[in-house]
Amino acid sequence: MAGITDTTTAAKEAIHMGTWKFDPFHTQVEFSAKHLGMMTVRGHFNEVVATGEIHPDDPGRSKLEATINTASIRTHNEQRDKDLRSSNFLEIDKHPTMTFKSTKIEHVGGDRYRVSGDLTIKATTKPVTLDVVKYGEFNDPMMGHRIGYAAETKINRKDFGMNFDAMLDGKFVVSNDVSINIEGEIVEDTSADAKVETKEGAGATKK
Repeated sequence: MAGITDTTTAAKEAIHMGTWKFDPFHTQVEFSAKHLGMMTVRGHFNEVVATGEIHPDDPGRSKLEATINTASIRTHNEQRDKDLRSSNFLEIDKHPTMTFKSTKIEHVGGDRYRVSGDLTIKATTKPVTLDVVKYGEFNDPMMGHRIGYAAETKINRKDFGMNFDAMLDGKFVVSNDVSINIEGEIVEDTSADAKVETKEGAGATKK
């Protein structure tokens, strides 16, 4: 009986835990910085790969990872994009990707969460915290089980070795502070869940 109970508990946990993937067609990783302390210049990354293990009933057990292709940066200005890919900023030849790995996920009330993790840019890793809000949840046979979200944080680019320091009339051409805004949808990978449930089912048969 104990074996059956343990297996049943594990099966229930498998149902609540999912392996999730970011929908690449509904994922936006955007950033913004001030130009000469005045205009806000905005950009985004076209290529983002992210996955996670989500425990809806226990966020503290969840984890997320993301990898961004630094060459995919876009700001609607080709000359500026080339500069951002150069050694002045991202230095994409030496550092083709940047990564984020969560270290702690907390539910802070309502639909709001706090995700702490390690952000690595140009071989420098620093802790960052993202404020996250859940927009909603959707489950459909065709579209799948989805969760919509938004996240935001702010970093100092110099903390990650982007030390471009040009000034004009006493003002920085590019601000040190860079805001990061993320929006998107994650989709539950049902094939991965099926494998977990099949494995647990096999264990129950043996017992």
